[in-house]
Amino acid sequence: MVQQQKLADYYAHHPAQTPAATWPSGGHFRAWRLEDFLADFELMGVYSRKDFFKVTLSSGPSTYHYAHQHLALAPEEPALVFTNTQIPYSWELPAGNTCQGYCCVFTEEFVPTRTSARPADWPVFAPDRPSFFRLAPDQHAGFARLFEQMLAEQDSDYPAKDELLYHYLMTCIHGALKLAPIEQPHVSRGPERLVAAFHALLARQYPIVTPARRLVLRTPADFADQLAVHVNYLNRVLKAATGKSTSQLLAERLVQEARTLLQHTDWPISRISYCVGFDEPTHFAQLFRKIAGCTPSSLRSV
Repeated sequence: MVQQQKLADYYAHHPAQTPAATWPSGGHFRAWRLEDFLADFELMGVYSRKDFFKVTLSSGPSTYHYAHQHLALAPEEPALVFTNTQIPYSWELPAGNTCQGYCCVFTEEFVPTRTSARPADWPVFAPDRPSFFRLAPDQHAGFARLFEQMLAEQDSDYPAKDELLYHYLMTCIHGALKLAPIEQPHVSRGPERLVAAFHALLARQYPIVTPARRLVLRTPADFADQLAVHVNYLNRVLKAATGKSTSQLLAERLVQEARTLLQHTDWPISRISYCVGFDEPTHFAQLFRKIAGCTPSSLRSV
């Protein structure tokens, strides 16, 4: 199964780095230089979900494997990466571990309770929004200064340092959002709300993190029932908005998840087939080949 790693695993191996501070919120926040992690990289290089949110500012060479995405950084190429608690990921380094930079990790409880939005609501941590941001040298320098402020503040005696660290975190997030294209505001209409609801419902089906779990909603009719619309109307709206039918969208996301499981787990192909909703592995193989252009077994052997 896809593992879940806990931040406590890191502290168990590095008791000297365990934070002495207890945040008023009961949550956790800590910033590091990446060199602190590289000393025990096997804890961070496993493809797994984490029980914390993480923001990483790094310079290559390195490769992030995040769900179906792969971000390869050339030597000294900087990027800002946001990872959440739902999507499995790993971080691949070449021999020598020359990657440099910073990261901060935090739990949802660290966010002030008076703040209505939670981390999962922030666009940089949403599964269907950009989470990788390649940076120009001046942008990288600006984010590096922000992380240095986090490092200096977290061990200070300032009574309200948790609020200041939260401010630094939000400054980092908003800085990343300013790098992404700004969507023009518009009035949401019925079909647009339906498209958004469909994508949100689809996103909640994934990731599959244990071989004991099977997709609950698989067919266009399943989604139409959940959205309280006729299946033909759902298909018509999605086709107009995306150029693809409901069946195409479901099949593409299913194969995307299957690809991740084939590449990052040792589950039998028959079990992966079952998890994504197929009773017959041959039917799964046919769909996979149609969408991915190769068979499940050939992808795994690469």
